[in-house]
Parts: sequence; C-alpha cells; structure tokens
Amino acid sequence: MTSNKKDQDKERDLAIQREILAGRKFSLAEAIGREGGGFLKGESPVPRLAQAIAKLQMFINQNLSDSSGALQAVLYVWVKTDSRVSRHLNSPLIALQEILDTLIDNQNLLHEFVREVDQKWGQIYDERPYFQQPGQNPHPEDEYTHESVRLQLIQLLDIVKSQDLS
Repeated sequence: MTSNKKDQDKERDLAIQREILAGRKFSLAEAIGREGGGFLKGESPVPRLAQAIAKLQMFINQNLSDSSGALQAVLYVWVKTDSRVSRHLNSPLIALQEILDTLIDNQNLLHEFVREVDQKWGQIYDERPYFQQPGQNPHPEDEYTHESVRLQLIQLLDIVKSQDLS
C-alpha cells in the first residue's frame, strides 16, 4: 500500500470517528475509556506478583509430597507474604530458593515454621497437634518433626536448584 493510500485511509477513519462523536455530549468517563483502551494492550490483566505466586504454588504442589497438606499450606502462606517474591517476578524460583535457604539455615525460624505446620495440621484434622520443643525428641505420632520438615524442605530445595532459574 502506498503512503498516499495510507494517508487517505487514516483521514477517512478520522472523519468517521468525528461523525460518530459529533452527536455525543462530552463525558470524562468516555474520554478516559477511549484513551485507556490500549492501556493493557499486550499485557495480562493478572498482576505479575499474582502470576509469580501462582507459579510458585503450582511448583510446590507438584514437587513437595505432603499427604496431610499442612506443610504445603503453610509454605504457600510464607511464599505469598514474603517480599522476596516481588523482587524476583521474572524468575520466582529464585525467591523460593532464598526462602527455603533461610528456613533451612535458621534453626529458630525452622522451629517456628514447624510449629505453624503442626498448628495447621491440627486445624485440618480437628485434633490437638504434637508440638515438638527445641532440643526434645518428637512425639512418636508427630507427622511434622523439626527434622522431617527440614529434610522435606531440603529435597524441595534440591529440585528448585535443578531447575533453570532464569
């Protein structure tokens, strides 16, 4: 198409638009609507943070075996509320790796995390959970001990590290 033809088509489109708008009263809402129509063009209407969190939740669900679901549920909450996820929107697995490293390396934080998992287990099953105290042996029926949760987090971290984090 020649440049002259393009100019004629553009001029015709503008004339049609002026004719359509000629009988309308001006409204701010309509003006904003016309200008903002292309605002999300090419972008997802789902915020990038929500996309990153959803990706991490799906990854956790697929790679962390947890028959009771309490460990996954608590890890979801930690991921959802951790600011590192928002710093790694393009590669959320890096944020998950940092979160897991922190949990595994910080014994006090790990104990708090396990306490929350035990509490969640109690809510799910409507039973009194077994809270392991630091330095004490776990109850024989405790599904979530400090060591068992730590090992599961290490396994998940190994899977994260085996992924392409870019």
